[in-house]
Amino acid sequence: MSRAAAELQTHIDALFPICRSITGQGLRQTLGYIADKIPLRIWEVPTGTAVLDWEIPPEWNVRHAAIYTLAGDRVVDFSQHNLHLVQYSEPVDRIVSREELDTHLHSLPNQPDLIPYRTAYYRRTWGFCLSHRDRLALTDDAYRVVIVSTLEPGSLSYGECFLPGASSDEVLFSSHCCHPSLANDNLSAISVAIELARGLAGRTRRLSYRFLFMPGTIGAITWLHFNRDAADRVRHGVVLSCLGDSAPLTYKRSRRGDAMIDRYIGRLMQDAGLADRVRPFIPMGYDERQYCSPGFNLPVGCLMRSPPGSFPEYHTSADNPGFLRLQSLTDSLELLERLISILENDAIWVRTNPYGEPQLGRRGLYAQQDNHDPSHCPGFDQETLLWVLNLADGQHSSFDMAELSGKSFMSVVAASAALAEEGLLAPTGLITADASGA
Repeated sequence: MSRAAAELQTHIDALFPICRSITGQGLRQTLGYIADKIPLRIWEVPTGTAVLDWEIPPEWNVRHAAIYTLAGDRVVDFSQHNLHLVQYSEPVDRIVSREELDTHLHSLPNQPDLIPYRTAYYRRTWGFCLSHRDRLALTDDAYRVVIVSTLEPGSLSYGECFLPGASSDEVLFSSHCCHPSLANDNLSAISVAIELARGLAGRTRRLSYRFLFMPGTIGAITWLHFNRDAADRVRHGVVLSCLGDSAPLTYKRSRRGDAMIDRYIGRLMQDAGLADRVRPFIPMGYDERQYCSPGFNLPVGCLMRSPPGSFPEYHTSADNPGFLRLQSLTDSLELLERLISILENDAIWVRTNPYGEPQLGRRGLYAQQDNHDPSHCPGFDQETLLWVLNLADGQHSSFDMAELSGKSFMSVVAASAALAEEGLLAPTGLITADASGA
């Protein structure tokens, strides 16, 4: 097992048992774990705070929840699985009839052995989730329901890792961290984001990078409400989710559709033979729909494997660590690392003497016709060199050159660096803005 795979597995195993929600101690515990791995500022936004068209809800915490027979036997126990309790269930301690209890139960008749995941964030109610087999076994006339929870003024927590670079232009990576014991739809993205941030923290950066770990929907809305200035600096962004299942990677474009992040990841997907897995923007899914709302319209896409709701394990107890594939997690991380290489190296070059072809032989950059060994020019071939010389007109970026020539991006970067070292190219600027010129 590689070091990266071992670290990703460690994060999954450590975070899976925690009962996370959109507020509360489980969310703080999760953010505390992340803060031990990367530099993370944890923000607390009080209950009742207006954020865009929303309001921070009461803080929810739970200590115990179970359904008992009248003889005292536990038939459903929250301590056995976090998904057994509907999120934001209010406190209860009373005897209910089987008929009344059934109105508060959730199960999956078509997946009778699985526990579903259900929430009730913005309404006062209670409920339990259980396998359909166990639900059918509840045949007593009455049961005792006990939920020891609190819904009180508190705060919403979210974490922000900001890694400044030479430029104030930002790259945003966003992961939701509000799901209890769901490994793919939650923890896969968190673990990959931790390792991506770790790698970036230890290197010199041209761009600035912001990693957000926060509850879905209300977290992104809260960050956008308080960070309009930072949002204006976002030049590229990716929402991360569901990065650990066995499906091929999928990329959903930003609302703009032609932002540089869409082009960059589109090329990476094409190189991986996954061009058919690039999808247009739709206003459903994860927090990309908040970043891409028309007032912000940020260049933010979504990288995932199986889209939400498209795999049978989605939002069920089957989305556990055993469902994840370490190779999928490491491949997801590697694609994002290749994205970072493009972000950090894309530049616009111009020929210092654009008239004719410069004499490359006396500069050691020309391969003789009878010498097919390109080892004297490591990292690129002769054709790449000539493409760069032809397109270095101040109008084409390194990425443009790679697309037009069909050469790899990093070979274009290497050829440009070799030409610049010989004084044949000069940089006119590094690419930071998206295709719409933001």
